[in-house]
Amino acid sequence: MAVKIRLARHGKKGAPIYHIVAADSRAPRDGRFIEKLGVYNPNTNPATIDLKFDRALDWLLKGAQPTDTCRAILSYKGVLYKKHLLGGVAKGAFSESDAEAKFNKWLGEKESKIAAKVNKLATDAKSAEKAALAAETKVKEERAAAIAEKKAAAAAEAAEAAAEESAEATEESAE
Repeated sequence: MAVKIRLARHGKKGAPIYHIVAADSRAPRDGRFIEKLGVYNPNTNPATIDLKFDRALDWLLKGAQPTDTCRAILSYKGVLYKKHLLGGVAKGAFSESDAEAKFNKWLGEKESKIAAKVNKLATDAKSAEKAALAAETKVKEERAAAIAEKKAAAAAEAAEAAAEESAEATEESAE
């Protein structure tokens, strides 16, 4: 039986959420699977990946073949790198502690890159919000100035009309 690590689509139309599963290659996409390895949500930024690392690594070591998208996900999470390091340990290229140290170093760098991206997205969102607020206040001030101008013109017109009426009233009383 050929085992594939692939995605099974779930979620509503236009907002998919994928389960990462180990399944027989002959089974339907969203059908029967052997084991659920995690969840992938591409709707968030950055995409949310919840993966059972040890189980995914175990399936890879047993010979399961990931699809292209799952290969990218496993690479992103470091499962393929860990498999590569374990292959080096098996060949005697370096010790298991060296492999673990290399993996932990890589994992730390990866987490810092992800945290930097999240921080950048948050600061970009805040700056966009500030820019929108500044534009909104500018428009609000322009509208307030236009309204004040109209009110001043109306008040001047009313004062003029009142002055004319009083002038007419004084002329009528003088006659």
